[in-house]
Amino acid sequence: MSWSPAVTVAAVVERRGRFLMVRETIEGKQVINQPAGHLEDNESLVDAAIRETLEETAYRFVPEALVGLYRYRAPITGATFLRATFSGSVQGPLPGARLSPEILEAIWLTPEELEAQEAELRSPLVLRCIRDHLAGARYPLTVLAEFTPDELPAQL
Repeated sequence: MSWSPAVTVAAVVERRGRFLMVRETIEGKQVINQPAGHLEDNESLVDAAIRETLEETAYRFVPEALVGLYRYRAPITGATFLRATFSGSVQGPLPGARLSPEILEAIWLTPEELEAQEAELRSPLVLRCIRDHLAGARYPLTVLAEFTPDELPAQL
C-alpha cells in the first residue's frame, strides 16, 4: 500500500505586533488559520505560499524566510501533513480581489488574542508557527532547492 503526506504551505505575516490570519469554514465549523493551503502540481513551495495568501487574504505575500518544516498527523482523520511555513511581508489588499469560498474574512490578531482563541485554531500548527516566528526561527529561502528535469544529471 502506498502512503504519502499532504504537502501544505503557510504564511506568517507580522505587522505592528499583529498577525495576518483567516477565519474560514471547514466541514461546517469556523476556525482560525494562517493563510495556508496545499501545494499544487508543478508549483514551488514559495509560489504556493504566495498564491495561497493572495487567494485567502487578497494580500500579495513577499516571502523572506522559512520558519520551519512541520509534520502533523490529524488525530481524528489520521491524515499526515508536511507543512512548509514562511515568514514575510504583504502588499495590499488588492482592490476587488475575491477570496476563496471557504474564507469568511482576513483578520489581524495579536499573539495574546490567538492564545485566547486557541480552541478555535484549525490545528496546533497555527500557534506553533507563530511561537517559532516570535522566537526568531528564520532560515534562508536558499535552503529550498527546486530542480527541473533538464537540471538533473542524466543518471537520475
